[in-house]
Amino acid sequence: MRHSDDLIWDAMADLSRFAALLTMAELGVADELAHGPLEPAELARRCEADPRALRRVLRELAAMGLVRRAGDDRYDLSERGTVLRSDVPGSLRSSIRMLGDERLWYAMGNLPATVRSGSSALTARYGPLYESLATDPEASRIFGEYMSTRAIPFIEGLVKGYDFTGVHSLVDVGGGRGHILSAILRANPEMRGVLLDREHVVEQARQALADDGLAGRCELVPGDFFRSVPEGRDAYLLGSVLHNWDDEDAVAILRTVRQAMSPTGRVLILEIVLPDDDAPHLGKDLDMRMLAVFDGGAERSRAEYGALLARADLTLTRVVGLEAAASVIEAVPA
Repeated sequence: MRHSDDLIWDAMADLSRFAALLTMAELGVADELAHGPLEPAELARRCEADPRALRRVLRELAAMGLVRRAGDDRYDLSERGTVLRSDVPGSLRSSIRMLGDERLWYAMGNLPATVRSGSSALTARYGPLYESLATDPEASRIFGEYMSTRAIPFIEGLVKGYDFTGVHSLVDVGGGRGHILSAILRANPEMRGVLLDREHVVEQARQALADDGLAGRCELVPGDFFRSVPEGRDAYLLGSVLHNWDDEDAVAILRTVRQAMSPTGRVLILEIVLPDDDAPHLGKDLDMRMLAVFDGGAERSRAEYGALLARADLTLTRVVGLEAAASVIEAVPA
């Protein structure tokens, strides 16, 4: 049986381990070790790092199983560490770099201030996250890669776990670079899609959808989902959108969608749905990030989503559990 303090000590140690992981991602250590073991001095030269400092980080990374010793004074990339390479499918390098962005570090480190005031310390210092990222092209690129990687298990679960029968036209509201819509269209060859997002995001999606061979099946619409969305389509997908907003804004988004829907349309909300008990759950961990990063952003329970939908003249019909703790919350006009 674990000592009652072990959980607290583990949480404190996780901060150090993440800092080492972030250093590995930022310096491109996995890319440099991809072709064989290197001495720390040579690795430091390639990564433009201090050899003594890097050696200490390598010791921690080896303890985490991300690198391993190869001989007396060389380190090699382990199988577990391969996912930090930039050139492998599903690479997590950009995800780690995004979570280590100075804005998110500041947000999490100042969560007590956020809880005291009720407003995000990040927003107070940097402005709203998306607006801040829009002025930082490199961070915006890393964030886009992070969101695409983060969505992979959600997408796989959605394509396998939700029946799109009867959906011939789908609007991806706030669809980003189109990674979710692209997967749905590939799995449903008769479906046509519409992607709505901010203008600079739509331009990024244009190339991504063209690369997937879907340009002819997808309309790209720059716009603001608080103002309007394309009308009369069979279904409207909100994938990881509502959890960024407080209740009033979430209802406003849903009302915009409701106004555009036909009587037979449906809304599909792809989010993590919090359980009602006190058991550990991924959504509760992510909710701390939402609290820190967004003013009013939150993960929500089934009952909370039902209440939002009712305020927007929509009725929750079912919640379909997917892989990776995600769910599809389905709703129709009330």
